[in-house]
Amino acid sequence: MPKKRWIELISALLVFLFVYTSISKLLDYSVFSRQLSQSPFITQYSNMIAWALPLGELVIAGLLLVNKTRLQGLYCSFFLLCLFTIYLVAMLRYSPYIPCSCGGVLQHLSWQAHIIFNSAFIIITTIGILLHVKKHL
Repeated sequence: MPKKRWIELISALLVFLFVYTSISKLLDYSVFSRQLSQSPFITQYSNMIAWALPLGELVIAGLLLVNKTRLQGLYCSFFLLCLFTIYLVAMLRYSPYIPCSCGGVLQHLSWQAHIIFNSAFIIITTIGILLHVKKHL
């Protein structure tokens, strides 16, 4: 399969992930907001994060849909996935309290499975970035 098709496939997977997770958060906003307020390390920022995170996910999805901004979308995806994965690892390692996971189908994953899921998407995103950069060399 040509590089362009791989980049489009990877971008489509990320768009699906971010649109799905953002809509899940927004549709069940009160639960999502309450869970964030109980989350370790971010309690004082939970109100801001409750709106910024799903909106940011939608913006990233939009960047991934447009050819001219796709690389920026891939970089933003990589950053957000890494940030969330680091937060999960820190929470599991250092927090005495671990809240239940957020909504949607992904709520059925354990936190450890969430880390593996995110790590797989980090690898996929990295491949997308490398293919995109090589395509434009």
